[in-house]
Amino acid sequence: MDKTVSDMDVGQDGSQDLGRDGGQDVGQDVGQDGGQDGGQDVGQLWARVRQQLRREFGTAAYNSWVKPMTVDPHADCSVSLGLPTPFMRDWVMTHYADRIRDLWSGSDPRGRTLRFTVNAPETPMLAGTDGGAAATPAGRATGRADGPHAAAAVAAPVPAAPVARGPEPGPAPGPGDEFSATLDPRFTFETFVTGKPNEFAYAAAKRVAESEQVSFNPLFLYGGVGLGKTHLMHAIAHHIREARPHRRVAYLSAEKFMYSFIRALRMQDTISFKEQFRSVDVLMIDDVQFISGKESTQEEFFHTFNSLVDQGRQIVLSADKSPNDLEEIGNRLRSRLAMGLVADLHPTTYELRLGILASKAEQFGVDIPPKVLEFIAHKIVSNGREVEGALTRLVAHAQLVGRPITLETAREVLHDLLRAHDRRLTIDEIQKKVAEHYKVRIADMSSARRSRTVARPRQVAMYLSKQLTQKSLPEIGRKFGGRDHTTVMHAVRRVEELCRTDAAFAEDVDLLRRMLES
Repeated sequence: MDKTVSDMDVGQDGSQDLGRDGGQDVGQDVGQDGGQDGGQDVGQLWARVRQQLRREFGTAAYNSWVKPMTVDPHADCSVSLGLPTPFMRDWVMTHYADRIRDLWSGSDPRGRTLRFTVNAPETPMLAGTDGGAAATPAGRATGRADGPHAAAAVAAPVPAAPVARGPEPGPAPGPGDEFSATLDPRFTFETFVTGKPNEFAYAAAKRVAESEQVSFNPLFLYGGVGLGKTHLMHAIAHHIREARPHRRVAYLSAEKFMYSFIRALRMQDTISFKEQFRSVDVLMIDDVQFISGKESTQEEFFHTFNSLVDQGRQIVLSADKSPNDLEEIGNRLRSRLAMGLVADLHPTTYELRLGILASKAEQFGVDIPPKVLEFIAHKIVSNGREVEGALTRLVAHAQLVGRPITLETAREVLHDLLRAHDRRLTIDEIQKKVAEHYKVRIADMSSARRSRTVARPRQVAMYLSKQLTQKSLPEIGRKFGGRDHTTVMHAVRRVEELCRTDAAFAEDVDLLRRMLES
């Protein structure tokens, strides 16, 4: 291959417009072996062709597709027009190649053929610049980075550099990328508590994050609110960025994807939008169900999905339902979503909630009595997020007010959460559980027998009925054989007194309470 030229002499600031008079050479420092004439010849020809393309295609199309091209003469009487990515090369081949070849053949007296290629990092290119566009190493996309949704792959302007410059890795996207959401540093694989409900989803996410090759495409995680989908998504992105920082990872919500697309339509800049999302190595979109019923967004996502899969890029998605249950998603897209690995996260079990609480307590560095953790795990059964929130509130209250963390403190601080999750316990259930525990008949709860072996369990049942139900004292009395409310009040006071003086009895009552609350 002949020596190629750089644009280092285009001007001191790299911004001289080569197309103003059609005769300005593109670059002059081309080496010392006679390659200068070919480089100048190609540069002058390309500058004239580009001027004509700008007039014919218009400024928007010109800036998106022609301006990023680099030109490279070869010894075999051919010339390469290089584009930063396969997507851009394919688009130009489909929409503009014929006209570009016609203009070139009419301008080149040597009759050299044109080839459309993707720039490689080890091949320095002659930049036919029209405003400072420089040769672009592979892995770094060329495009407009002045919009609020500029792609993670678009770097800051790079000044012209000598031909001898070696290959550079693409920039590693960070949490502050314009169109990629910020990752929560707490959401890593190390902080994810696994159990039966989520172990399969965790293993699949770990495989995708650690694999050098595309493992499952797409990986589709689904489950209800607060079950760990977003945690796993962030963990995948964190791991890939740390282990392979050269890979471009884009993580965002489906809502942001849609708004970015709508904005691109309004700005008549859909080309930049397509390039942003189709040039990443890993595309991760949270809450895919958001695009249900939004046909134009689904259509664009469908084509983005296919483009990335065809290029062997990884896709990770999450939703609140399985692909087959996303009713307002078109059949074509729904089929694509289900073609990889679908992993669901089930509602939490008591054991998993207890594990989440223990892990969170360890992160806080606070010694919390096991009974308190068990109490919260039993009482708040919706999802891991609410369980964590309850413990956070309890710890914050204890530290700010200076109170020890006890069962009573937990009941007081979390009373609204406990009430929202409270299963409506009945007096009949309490009587049955107490009778089983003390090995007496249920009928004894409402009988007139007054022996201690019967009276004491009856008093405990009355006490627990007062503590665990919303029933009034007269209502409780009626369930115990029509007894007066003062009898119930006496039973409550007697049990409270025994709990203060008899540790074994207090443990017994506490055990019954926990059994009933679970």
